[in-house]
Amino acid sequence: MYKIERKSEIISILEQSGKADVGELSVLLNASRETIRRDLQEMEDSGILKRTHGGAVFARNHPDASIELPVAAREIQHSAEKDAICRKAASLIREGDSIFLDNSSTCLYLLKYIPPKMNVTVITNSVKLLSESAIHASPSHLIICLGGIFHASNHSLYGNTALKNAADFYPSRAFMSCSGIRPGNVTDASILEVDLKRFMIERSQEVVLLADHSKFTRSGQVFLSDFSGIDALVTDDKTTKEQTEFLSGTDVRLLIAE
Repeated sequence: MYKIERKSEIISILEQSGKADVGELSVLLNASRETIRRDLQEMEDSGILKRTHGGAVFARNHPDASIELPVAAREIQHSAEKDAICRKAASLIREGDSIFLDNSSTCLYLLKYIPPKMNVTVITNSVKLLSESAIHASPSHLIICLGGIFHASNHSLYGNTALKNAADFYPSRAFMSCSGIRPGNVTDASILEVDLKRFMIERSQEVVLLADHSKFTRSGQVFLSDFSGIDALVTDDKTTKEQTEFLSGTDVRLLIAE
């Protein structure tokens, strides 16, 4: 099991029980205690959890579905599924597109699947995504960052300045994620940044929602959009037909990443 997979499992265990024991993690993840301790130390250094005697707890109170974890934690969660979703979503991008990528951990995986020779303008409010763009830098990709107030735990920007900057653009496509999906609407966790996401939904020619299977069992604390504002939904193959059945009554295209 790769390190990122172990860390994803550790977060899942913390979400379920609120704490994790080194010995139990060692058995469950088939890794040595020393390896687990190193993983926990790295996760504590990233602000995800707090180490305790013999184990770990979340760095803050045990989160419910409506509370957004720091981006350092979210990018680890369901990493394999997010990677597959973004590989599928990248096939929707066309030469000459201008695309908006939100601050979600899912969109961090999308950049590497944009062909390096494809001329694309990427607009984002994610500082974390800017760092990723340096890794996958291409002279054909123009990266534009919206200004605003810095949200430290999300590594993103929000507020009136971000909205004013966003008003200069009409993206071909907007790619964004959410906290929860249920029949009728899409919800998000961050009240601070939802205005920008709603604005880009209105401005974009096509809106593509990227959501792994866990989003179908959760609900965020703030309304993001109904499905009239969504053109396509890309999810992974762990999402059941029952969970997406309600989409048959909408115009949303459902794409399954394998």
